[in-house]
Amino acid sequence: MDQEVVTADNSKRFSWMSPSTWITWVPSSMMHLAQAETQLLNKFIKLAFDTKYVYLPSKQHRLWTMTVNKDHKNMPLVMVHGMGGGIGLWSRNIDELANNRPLYAFDLLGFGRSSRPTFSYTPEQAEDEFVESLEEWRKQMKLDKFVLLGHSLGAYVSSSYALKYPERVKHLVLADPWGFPDKPPDSANRIPTWIRVIGAIISPFNPLAALRVAGPWGPVLVKKFRPDLQRKFGESEEDDTIFDYIYHCNAQTPSGESAFKTMNTSFGWAKRPMMHRIGDIKDDLPVTFIYGSRSWVDSNTGFHAKYLRHESYVDVQVVRGAGHHVYADRPEPFNFLVQRICDAADKDDVPPIRTSRTSINLTKEQSSPDITLDAVNSQL
Repeated sequence: MDQEVVTADNSKRFSWMSPSTWITWVPSSMMHLAQAETQLLNKFIKLAFDTKYVYLPSKQHRLWTMTVNKDHKNMPLVMVHGMGGGIGLWSRNIDELANNRPLYAFDLLGFGRSSRPTFSYTPEQAEDEFVESLEEWRKQMKLDKFVLLGHSLGAYVSSSYALKYPERVKHLVLADPWGFPDKPPDSANRIPTWIRVIGAIISPFNPLAALRVAGPWGPVLVKKFRPDLQRKFGESEEDDTIFDYIYHCNAQTPSGESAFKTMNTSFGWAKRPMMHRIGDIKDDLPVTFIYGSRSWVDSNTGFHAKYLRHESYVDVQVVRGAGHHVYADRPEPFNFLVQRICDAADKDDVPPIRTSRTSINLTKEQSSPDITLDAVNSQL
């Protein structure tokens, strides 16, 4: 039954929108998120790993961090997830990528189990807050130089970090990066009218607001609109582990999500396209783009970046059959490509760039029809 509240004029109103009712309406908490994360990580990761909060003293924030194989002497790998995600989404990559090197993954500021502050309301400042939290985290972790891998929004933040702190990045790996191209002048004309109308209605709200407004039906929405996640992370149709994790990651107070909204314009185009700045990354910093062949992200942006950095190392790889979540859609070829980059970094080198459309030769253990991929390079 709704609770009655007596107001100053002795009238009565129902408190169905009171904070306590809202907490009940949204069946989530940080405890629920922690439980879902633990189930997901333990399901896929066999290596020993540590998780802890890393304290950032300048603004008293905390970043939830996973560390694997930290005492190994090879080049460290740092992994930065995308919009609405967290460290759990790397669970199918950790064992292979951390097998012979230190690996670090953390929940971006404003996402997952990390602190959820109020970000600045300008795209420049919001972007810089992401970057500075990464740099302060690096200092606290006492890392000198590392391979930096980012996916989607994480790739955008990683690129911005490499621009500001190039001396810390041994190799920049951008997996299906968001926010690179300009918004096409006629992009609105390509979108059906009904979608533009819906976009105008929801534009004042955060991208995932519907998930929270749906309350107890939120988990059902995740399952309905992202059934592909079950194919990537589920062992059966009854396995809802990944749905629980995604839901609880995004049912909390929006923070990084609000920053993402600040940084993009209508229908997801970045207000500050990274393509305008990719040419300013230090010439001697190698960059590799990894795309899914079925992703909505256009791999031509990688080739354009190669043109802009024509005197620098830029490799573009397209994984056949993968979508936007290339690391989860096809973990074997994705892991192979990243491991190849890291192994070269151990020797202060870079992998050779293939100059034609071909398939990468895999070891006998890796060989499988499921892990054939396109290694694509463009002579621009």
